[in-house]
Amino acid sequence: MVTRLGRAQPYALSLFRIVVGLLFTCHGVASLFGVLGRPMLSAGTWPGWYAAVIQLAGGILVALGLGTRTAACLGSGSMAFAYFDVHQQTGLLPMQNGGEAAVFFCWTLLLLVFTGPGVVAADRLPVFRGATREGTRPQQEQPLGVPV
Repeated sequence: MVTRLGRAQPYALSLFRIVVGLLFTCHGVASLFGVLGRPMLSAGTWPGWYAAVIQLAGGILVALGLGTRTAACLGSGSMAFAYFDVHQQTGLLPMQNGGEAAVFFCWTLLLLVFTGPGVVAADRLPVFRGATREGTRPQQEQPLGVPV
């Protein structure tokens, strides 16, 4: 028997993905454009500017649910790099080195690589699902956690 919470799981996953994507986008916007209390990075500086571009583009794609797994994988990897290359130089633990955000983004984006975007995603729109012949319907994917 499926509980009410079980039926809401695919929608909760979509909401989770949207929030994570928007927060990731905000980090990119702040670094690239010098807003939200962050100084603007000079174009092409390694690794910060490239990480900000990944955050902006990847965050938008994750929030929309368009190429979620690929964008989340790239974003997760960039956050792992940020933690081990930038933050860990000043201390071992995230509380010591200010790397909590990098760790959270790394693991939440990695989770999205495995779970996918949920049921509310641009990837599920017919225009992004590939061309179908007239008179045929595209194959429907079964959302996670919903029994057949």
